[in-house]
Amino acid sequence: MKDEKEKSYALTEKKENFSEWYNQIVRITGIIDHRYPVKGCEVLMPFGIELLDNITEKLEKMLKDNGNKKVLFPLFIPESFLRKESEHIKGFEEEVYHVTHAGKNKLMEPLIIRPTSETAMYPMFSLWIRSHKDLPLKIFQTVSVFRYETKMTKPLVRMREVMFFNESHTAHKNWEDAETEVKNAAKIYSDHFANNLAIPFIINKRPITDTFPGAVYTKAFDAIMPDGKSMQIGTVHNLGDNFSKAFNIEYIDENEEKKHVIQTCYGISTRALAAVIAIHGDDKGLVLPPQIAPVQIVIIPVIFQKEKNRILHESQSLYNKLKKNFRVHLDDRDQPIGSKFYDWEIKGIPLRIVIGPKEIEKNVITITRRLDNEKLTIDEKNVGKFIENLLENIQHDMLRKAQEYHKDKIIHASDKGEAKQAVEEKKFAAVSWCESMECAETIEKEIDASFIGYNSKQQDAKCINCKKAAEHIAYLGRKY
Repeated sequence: MKDEKEKSYALTEKKENFSEWYNQIVRITGIIDHRYPVKGCEVLMPFGIELLDNITEKLEKMLKDNGNKKVLFPLFIPESFLRKESEHIKGFEEEVYHVTHAGKNKLMEPLIIRPTSETAMYPMFSLWIRSHKDLPLKIFQTVSVFRYETKMTKPLVRMREVMFFNESHTAHKNWEDAETEVKNAAKIYSDHFANNLAIPFIINKRPITDTFPGAVYTKAFDAIMPDGKSMQIGTVHNLGDNFSKAFNIEYIDENEEKKHVIQTCYGISTRALAAVIAIHGDDKGLVLPPQIAPVQIVIIPVIFQKEKNRILHESQSLYNKLKKNFRVHLDDRDQPIGSKFYDWEIKGIPLRIVIGPKEIEKNVITITRRLDNEKLTIDEKNVGKFIENLLENIQHDMLRKAQEYHKDKIIHASDKGEAKQAVEEKKFAAVSWCESMECAETIEKEIDASFIGYNSKQQDAKCINCKKAAEHIAYLGRKY
């Protein structure tokens, strides 16, 4: 019979009600506390901060390896800056927060609380860039952004304060250099999602109606959630010279000619963590990839009074050995063993090591993989290298399992009937499309789904709407 603590942690089955399961997970595991009295604003708890720190640390290293320098811009943006880019304000004017007073004093110029940082950074770009020798300029920051989200809010997915928003902004001499940066950014994000988070994705080019305000085009990374909806987990934009013209970002080239820079920007938010939770978690709780788990290994001594001192000594000795190379925790709390197992299982810690009288007698340790509950018994002398290989295998197995799930969620539909059925079954429909927005709107309406994006030029295919030659594969489905 489960104790009272386990009863309070009883989870809704993931397949039965994914939304409720997700909300329970982020609360019970101590990722967020949703009780802060401002809608769409959550308290990030220590466990959630540790997860996001690990995700961000790995991403920031990759950005620095790409030549991006870290900066920190102010939260406030003069309202006049935002209005300089007419397309930009058109895209965010319904979502921005305005500051009009400081105490009882009315401000001479209202301030905007950062919805994103183009209009904060680019006036400074115009001061920093003078010559072709100043290019490329590549910076990034990890900050909070604020948007008045009018739809239903969801922790880490749709919030009014988006915490841990990592955004990069770059300026280049020409279109070709900017295109190279777009490819570099896409490669960084692809490697980060696959290798660190074990998340499969589709890279889509957004239709013009869903392109980032002020961008020439937008490429997005879409992950498919268990409820069949698309969640955008990263975006890369080629801004062309739209912002550089608005903010007078010019340079003198090698021929002493004045030119506008070509810009890109790209970003990832807390949605990356939301995708990890949603895709890998199961009915027992979180399942964390070893690359980002705050604790990779938990050691649990199984105390019997006669052997207590020896068991604790061996557990401490193993902890001292492993902590040099791994994120490890020794759980020597005075609590029932079942309660300890439950606590670490629901938090998704990749490996659990048990040391009790049987293990000490045989000079072995018992290891359990959280991913599949597989138990292994090994000689304690070989534990370091064995665990290193085991964690690598778990990371690989998690990606493979997620890729199989991802593949099953995409149906290649030959007509609108098949596409509609796929969406009704909570899957994505991949269809041939001629690149006409009129056809896209018709397909959306008849299938009752969102036109999420398109990629992969193809040959010898016909658009499922107009039957003309199809240029692309388009993806349709529901989205957050």
